[in-house]
Amino acid sequence: MSEENVVTYELDGEIALVGLNRPDKRNCFNPDVMNGLREAILRAGDEAKCGILFGHGDNFCAGLDLRWAAESWKTGQSQRLPFQFNRNSFYEVMARGNIPFIAALHGATLGGGLETAAAAHIRVADETAFFGLPEGTRGIFIGGGGSVRIARLLGFARMQDMMLTGRVLKPDEAERYGVVQYVVPKGQVIAKAKELALKICKNAPLSNFAITNSLPRLQDMSCDDGLFFERMVAEYTRSPESIQRLNQFLDKTAPRVRAPD
Repeated sequence: MSEENVVTYELDGEIALVGLNRPDKRNCFNPDVMNGLREAILRAGDEAKCGILFGHGDNFCAGLDLRWAAESWKTGQSQRLPFQFNRNSFYEVMARGNIPFIAALHGATLGGGLETAAAAHIRVADETAFFGLPEGTRGIFIGGGGSVRIARLLGFARMQDMMLTGRVLKPDEAERYGVVQYVVPKGQVIAKAKELALKICKNAPLSNFAITNSLPRLQDMSCDDGLFFERMVAEYTRSPESIQRLNQFLDKTAPRVRAPD
């Protein structure tokens, strides 16, 4: 039977807040969550300039709902999962969608939860977050693009270590290894994500789209192909808004880049 409100959606100005809402199940994925998440991400792409993905309760997401998986697979006939790789999965519509997404992480960020975070464009964690890939101990394998996205963040060797040994990363390790870009005190992860989202919303939407959609593809190209594609994207992003923003800089009405405090 379908569960209600397993994914929440709120539009806060130009920011879409998308929440995983199965706190009693550590926000684990089942078909209802995966389908609801895809719908919410697509809606955000139409209505907002930036999205924030977070988890209700004490955790971001502990991955696949193993009780559901065990029931679905006990006959030996694996059911096709809604998030099985395709261009329409919630991972892909977030990673290559219309707007940037920030993953606000706390508590358990495991398995498919870490894969989901890796599909976002910026990751913020608070001090309660912990990161793991326990699929090996469960007799399964990752299936949400993590073997590509997480490996690019962590590096192949560290990811293989986590999958083989069950190693769990603390927030400072996750930041040091490139899994997250920011670590904040407990309870401040949404506030930090909103702070970053407001900055992103001030960018030209076409530039944001080029950044989130071209940079990952460039990593797959040869040097020559990448430089050619980069030039095409640079030309594509030029618009009347570009001229307006350049003139604002020249007129000294645009903010200057300053050294950090």
